[in-house]
Parts: sequence; structure tokens; C-alpha cells
Amino acid sequence: MALIALAADKGAPGVTTAATALAAVWPRNAMLAECDPSGGDLAYRLPGEHGRPLNPTQGLLSLGAAARKGLGPQQVLEHTQRLIGGLDVLLGITAAEQSAGLTWLWDPLAQALRALPDTDVVLDCGRLGAYPPLHGLLAACDLVVLLVRPQLDQVAHLRDRVASLGAALAERTRTPPPLGVAVIAEPKEYGRAIGEVRRVLSGAGLPDLVLGGIAYDVKGAELLRGEWGGRLDRTLLIRSARELATTLTGHLARVAVP
Repeated sequence: MALIALAADKGAPGVTTAATALAAVWPRNAMLAECDPSGGDLAYRLPGEHGRPLNPTQGLLSLGAAARKGLGPQQVLEHTQRLIGGLDVLLGITAAEQSAGLTWLWDPLAQALRALPDTDVVLDCGRLGAYPPLHGLLAACDLVVLLVRPQLDQVAHLRDRVASLGAALAERTRTPPPLGVAVIAEPKEYGRAIGEVRRVLSGAGLPDLVLGGIAYDVKGAELLRGEWGGRLDRTLLIRSARELATTLTGHLARVAVP
């Protein structure tokens, strides 16, 4: 099945919220994997099944400790947990220092995730930076989506990141995954923001990478974390995530055609 990585350049917030929302509304069976080498916070942000807290020690760290003799899809499943809404999640590390002991894990993890039966995996890769081991995981993906806010400095960083990341992934594999862009924007300027980012990237000589966007919806994000009462499916966050999920699955189908 497919691996879809979400990441951002420096200064671009919202990767974890976007990845969680996207996995929750994915039109096929999906899992969320927290692969941010800087450390994640899903364990402390989201409620587990039946409202119980997630176990922060069960996830990527425990999987790494158990997988020294080999790593397969069944082992991955043994270290996942289920969120209150039914989404399976592989929790990541909780501190950047822990990533030093996992440099060997990313390549076999990619193959194990790909071998999960009838399951697409949305990867929360956080903010990209000086951590080359993660490139092995990204190179094995079917699509890498870079998130950006519609601000000039962030779009400029994104433009440079597209070039550097594309080169880094090309060094890892003969067929690097396609790169895409999703814009995180205020609802009132959503359409304009997507068009503006597309215009700036086009002016820099890049192909049309913009696949859609995610609404910057504070109340929706709070509701996703269980901090606010209301109907999650009516929020702009979830509505825009569902639209983007449909676009991405369609894009995956197109690029998979020989």
C-alpha cells in the first residue's frame, strides 16, 4: 500500500495536526506514524481508545528495541496503539536526543510499513532539517507533501527545500517519490493563499506542486485533541482535510500508472 509523508521547512507549523486529520479521514484504511526525529507529542496530545491516555513508551522506541534481529509488518502492529476514534498510530520518540540511537531504523521501517496489509500509512515527519537518516524513509514513500504557510519567507524556504530535498532523495533511489505542496491558510483567505503560493513557485521555475491545502482552524485542532466540544466532522479542519485526502489519493493513482 502507499506511504504518504507530511513534512515542513522551518517556521511552518501544523504538521502533526494536518497528518492526524488527514489520516483520520483517509478514504482507505490508514495508519498514522509519528516519524519526527526532533520528537513528537502525539502521546500527550491525543486520547487513546476508550479515553485512556496513550502509552508514550510504546511506539517507535519499543519497536526499535525489539527489531534488532529484523523488522516486519507484524512487529509494527504489535507496537501501535489505537486512538479514541479508531485510528491506529505508531508513536514516535519524545525527545530529539533519542533519534541518535535510531539512525539504522528508518530504512527497514519504511519496508515494514509498506508491507502492512491493506493499509496506507500517513507519516508525520515534522520539520525537515539536518537529519539525513530520515531521507531513507522519505525515499521509500509514494508521495512527500511539504506544508507551508502563505508567507513570503516560508515560501522562499520551501522553494529552496524542494530543490535540496529532491536532490537528496535522488541520491537514495533511482525513482524518487514525487513532491507536492499543501498550503496551511486561514479560512477567509484559503483560495487566495493557495493561488499565491502556486504563483510564487511557478515564478521560480518549479512545476505545479500545489495539491491543495488544510484550513488553519484552531477550534478544529482543539476538538481533534478532545479539548473542545462540538462536531469534529463539521470543522473546517476536517472538511479541508477530507478534500485534500481525496486529491492525494487521486494523485497517487495517477502517478502509479506506468
